Amino acid sequence: MTASAAKKRGTFIIVADHKKYLLGLDAGNTVIKAVLFDLEGNQIAMHALDGQSSTPAPGRVERDLNELWANAGEAISGCVAAAGIDAADIAAIGCAGHGNGLYLLDKSGAPLVGIQSLDNRAAELASELAAAHGDRFHEICLQKPWPSQTPTLLAWIKRYEPEIYANTGTVLLCKDFITHKLTGARVSDISDMSGCGLTRMPDCSYDDELLALYGLEDAKSLLPRLIDPADVAGTVSEEAAAQTGLAVGTPVVGGYFDVVSSALGSGVIKPGEASIIAGTWSINQVFSESPVVDQSVFMASGFAPDRFVNIEASATSAANLEWYVRELVERSAHHDDPFGYCNDKVGEVAPQSDDPFFHPFLYGSGQGAEFRAGFYGLAGWHGEGHMLRALFEGVVFEHRRHIETLKQAGVAFDRAILSGGGSHSPHWPQMFADCLGVPITVAEAQETGALGAVIGAATAVGIVENYEDGIARMTRAKQTCQPNPDMQGHYDSRYQTYLTLTEAMRDLWTRMQSKDT
Repeated sequence: MTASAAKKRGTFIIVADHKKYLLGLDAGNTVIKAVLFDLEGNQIAMHALDGQSSTPAPGRVERDLNELWANAGEAISGCVAAAGIDAADIAAIGCAGHGNGLYLLDKSGAPLVGIQSLDNRAAELASELAAAHGDRFHEICLQKPWPSQTPTLLAWIKRYEPEIYANTGTVLLCKDFITHKLTGARVSDISDMSGCGLTRMPDCSYDDELLALYGLEDAKSLLPRLIDPADVAGTVSEEAAAQTGLAVGTPVVGGYFDVVSSALGSGVIKPGEASIIAGTWSINQVFSESPVVDQSVFMASGFAPDRFVNIEASATSAANLEWYVRELVERSAHHDDPFGYCNDKVGEVAPQSDDPFFHPFLYGSGQGAEFRAGFYGLAGWHGEGHMLRALFEGVVFEHRRHIETLKQAGVAFDRAILSGGGSHSPHWPQMFADCLGVPITVAEAQETGALGAVIGAATAVGIVENYEDGIARMTRAKQTCQPNPDMQGHYDSRYQTYLTLTEAMRDLWTRMQSKDT
């Protein structure tokens, strides 16, 4: 704990002594959740709103920032109302948000643009930057440029929409925008900024050479003040209190890159412990005291001194099921529980060696911007359950591919905690255990991102002594799935076929992309 952080936390210890609750905010690519917990990590109430994304051109995914804040305010007020509490009893607020993407304020502080982490507009520029300086990028920030990475998107804005760039006052990430609206502060935290490739590693500090490699030599003044996730960013303003129902002066901490927050909320903190998140993105991460230096690993994020997360990730996880439900199940409007319907269909199918395959690349892949999704090997005797099982399996296979990359880089583990929407399925946790060959524990908390954020908030205001104390006090396991030896051979064989199929499709995907352009 730094002296400044200790001072900040000490300021609020007395205030927090009589408080009863902690509020966690979790801002995803669409849904914003406000979740109220007691000081033992028990969920008291939750209110969520689903926002709207727009696709103004192929490959672009944007959101209205005014709507995001309006939804955040409604989620907060709805959560407090559902709990029936006095907002003055909230000791502190923690916020987590999806990493990368690009959230800009103009020079007056008004919302300018909101680009989500599913955006692919900068694919060509990312390839150009990586080809020119890829090795040096990795030497500095432990990742190479990729399409929806924050600085790559900012470089794209500078090149192709210079009028927006000229009017930019502050570069933020998703949860930083909400923190700004709550407190007026223009800050970000080291976990988010290191996770988006904007800091020198392992220092987790801004770097002039790094900015120059992106072509952003003039952007340093646009970057927000950098703080630790468990430092207090500010307090709820009178204006924000009027919009949300929160009490003026409630501490708001810096917050987290949501993958780090979800790991904390699921109970992962020690070096060598693994967190798998089956959400919009396939997140596969292992904690360590220092970041792994290996160009095959997607990224590393630091969130405190000697605390790093080594991450292999792509937008290839449960977002594929969300797409299937939205486009093929909810259209008919006759399922009260569309995700339950899909899980029931999967449960009706006994796995066979000649089952169809699915590539979960609806939103691309870090292996190449040309990657596309698809079902393969369908026959007349296959039904919807076979297709859904293929989708479930394809998602697990991409998680496995990421995990094998981590293992090849020397990041090993012998068990993992699963969280995210996919962990709620009655089938996915066992499929992960069987395919990965390790025990898979499912966290008790459903809202692990928000819980991780409040563990940080509890640390900031002195309710718990440190992360270990907070996790021991506030997280619990729901179940553990042991690998079924009878299924491991099945998955090993099909995984190899899946990889072969991926390689076989590369040329076709490349030709499809050239026709698109």
